[in-house]
Formats: sequence, structure tokens, C-alpha cells
Amino acid sequence: MSDKEVRRAIVIDKVIQGVCTIAEAAEVLSLSERQVKRLKAGVIKEGFGFLAHGNRGRKPAHAISDELREQVLAIIRQPVFCEANDSHLTELLAEHYNIFLSVSSIRRIRRSAGISSPRKHRRPKFHRRRKRREQEGMLIQMDGSPHAWLGEDKPYISLIGAIDDATGKIVGAIFRPTEDLNGYFEVLRQIITKYGIPIAVYTDRHSIFVSPNADKLTIEDQLEGKKANLTQLGRALSELGIEHIKARSAQAKGRVERLWETLQDRLRIEMALAGIQTIEQANEFLQKFILKHNAMFEVEPANPNSAYRPAPSEESLREILCVKEKRKLKGGVLSFQGQLYKLDGLPAYFPDTTVLVHVHPDGKLRASYPKQNVVYDLTRVSEPVRTKSQPKEKAGPPPTPRRPAPDHPWRKGFRIPNTGSNYTPDRTKTEVFGSTLQP
Repeated sequence: MSDKEVRRAIVIDKVIQGVCTIAEAAEVLSLSERQVKRLKAGVIKEGFGFLAHGNRGRKPAHAISDELREQVLAIIRQPVFCEANDSHLTELLAEHYNIFLSVSSIRRIRRSAGISSPRKHRRPKFHRRRKRREQEGMLIQMDGSPHAWLGEDKPYISLIGAIDDATGKIVGAIFRPTEDLNGYFEVLRQIITKYGIPIAVYTDRHSIFVSPNADKLTIEDQLEGKKANLTQLGRALSELGIEHIKARSAQAKGRVERLWETLQDRLRIEMALAGIQTIEQANEFLQKFILKHNAMFEVEPANPNSAYRPAPSEESLREILCVKEKRKLKGGVLSFQGQLYKLDGLPAYFPDTTVLVHVHPDGKLRASYPKQNVVYDLTRVSEPVRTKSQPKEKAGPPPTPRRPAPDHPWRKGFRIPNTGSNYTPDRTKTEVFGSTLQP
């Protein structure tokens, strides 16, 4: 019996013995007189066992059955589910096995079997959180995460993604073999095509975003107004009118860093359950996962109005999100990567000048003349092959060798100093210098 039931038994026994009245017992037990009378009658009829709760020893009607508990444990012990935390495991059981249990029930089942959650909960260090931006589209955080997304036995690949600071939702993402420029171009294209042009982009100081020479400028150079050249991505952001904010530490862009922790917990497990083996399959699965992720983790912004600006045309955006390199145009032809190209539709009177060669992610080449804001297609020109000229054959007999005349000055020789002798081609070295001549 519990302490409460023992207390009732003592008081009811005194009531039965006439030591105290029903009113006094009701005041001591904080019950009504009617309840005290009911307890007294029950003890007289059935004994003090009447005071115990009627459901004691019974299994609750809503309790998890032993069969269901064993089924859940069998699922949890599978390698792919061992790395899922309690909350994610609850969602996976409902989605894949139609097992609907609470997070606390899953936690009790795991702990009873000696299985702890792989996510270690540590007391967070105190830090001042940066306030979210008020409107969606005011700030986009971009970053890349190399990880074993396809499994520990597969090579690392990079997930390049972007998260909106105001809402916390993923606005663009793509898997790439490595963290590269074309991956960030594709993420920007997804953002602008679906939502519009954001106000600012927050990134780290990777060489894709910031030139390695940016930190090499001296104070004198900065006072003179010198600036490091923009990277290709920095140039694209400038053409789109997007402010580029560079972080000095990973903690500065903590929301996108926290996103990687969530995705490494959830996305990798769900791709393993879906049997994803290649980057192409992963990118196709990623778009569906983003919708589910945003529905679960997106928050409402302080200001419901969007700060995204209207997107340019698809053709204009394509010519911005590409690599641009300067080349000299001579006679309507330019040289690029060892090949000659001509500009289709170029006017005949077009002068020799500098143009920009556009290298698109799909490998297509185009060229633009910034002063006219015109883009031309490029056609490869085959350079003529120069054939080696054969020597002309001279008519007549071969020429006879010419010998000098007997009275030619060359035959007179010259005087050798300190010997008193003349050297001529007809005399040997021994005759001129003597037998003591050293070789």
C-alpha cells in the first residue's frame, strides 16, 4: 500500500473503533463525509484491501503490447536506424511502418533495452543570439558541407545549400562531387528562380567567394583605393545587386552550420532508407526532402512581406551565372583555350577590341561586348594547316668544290710568334712547332 492508503487505513480504523467521528476523519483526510462513509462501509465488508486502487496490478488498456515493443526493438536494432535520434525515429516509424508512438514511448523502449540516443545533449554555452532578420529574403546564408552523404563506404561528396535567415527554411541546395563554383551558381539560380533576388548573402571567406589577394593589400594600398579583384561568384553577386557579407568565423553564420548538423542526422539516414547510391539520385531525392524539412522547421518571419526583388529573365540570369574571361578580338576572331572562335552575327565593321567570353556550367561558350550589351554565339574556326615547302631541285651537274689559287694569300701563311717560322696549310704541326709539341 502507498503512504496515502496507509494513512486512510489508520483513520478509517479509528472511525470503526469509535475513537473519532466521521466529520473529524473527513477533515483529516481532506475528503467529504460521504466518501468517509463509503470507505468505512467498504473496509467493514471487504477489509483494508478495499482502500487499494482497483486497477492495481492490471495492465492499462492503452499500454504498448509486448508484440509491438519487440517489433519496435527489432527495427531500432537495424544499422540504419541506430543513428537516428528519438524524435527522428518516431517520424520514421510512422512513415515507413505505420507505427504511431510518442517520443517518450520510443525513449522508454530504447532505454529499457539499453540503447541510448546517438545525439548527446549537452548544456549549451551561453552566447548572445543574433536576432533574425525581419523579412524573408533580407539575408541568405550559404555554405557547403563535405560529408559521407551516400554512406561511410562511399567517397565524400559536398552538399551546397542556402538557408533564409528570417524563416530558417532551405531555399536552395544541390549535391556536387566537390564544393565548386558551379554548385553555388546552381543554388543561386534556384533561389532567384523560385523566390527572387535576395538583399544580401552571408558566406565564409572561401576562395570561391573572396580572392586570396584580398588580405594581402597593405594599408597604403587601401588608402590609395586599391581593391582585390572580385571572384567569379563575387562578380555575379555584384551584377545582381546582392550585398556580399563575409563572415570571419563559422559561429557568425551559425544558422547554416546548425542546418548541417540537422541534415547529417536526418538526410543521410533517409537517403539510406531510399537506397540512394549516386549523386543524380541524391539530387532528385533532395528536392522532396526539402519540402518536408521546411514544413517541419520553418518559422514565421516578424514581417510577413517578402524582401525578395523581381528576378531577371531566364536568359539574363543565365548570362550572369557563368564564368567570364577577357579575350582580345582581332578580325572578328578570338583565341580561347588553344582554339579559335568567331562571333556569329558580328558586324563587318566591328573594330578589334576586348570582349568577355562566357563559359556556362554546361560547357557552352558565348561572348559579349560590354559597351553594347550584346551577347554573341561562338563558332569554332579551324586554323589552316601550313605545309612544309619542298626544296627546289637545281638543273645541271652538281657544282665542283672551289679551291684557292696557288698565289692566294691563304697559302702564304703567317708568322708564328717566338718560333721564327711561317705556318701554312701544307706544313704539319710537327714541322712548325717541333717534336715537343703537346697535344
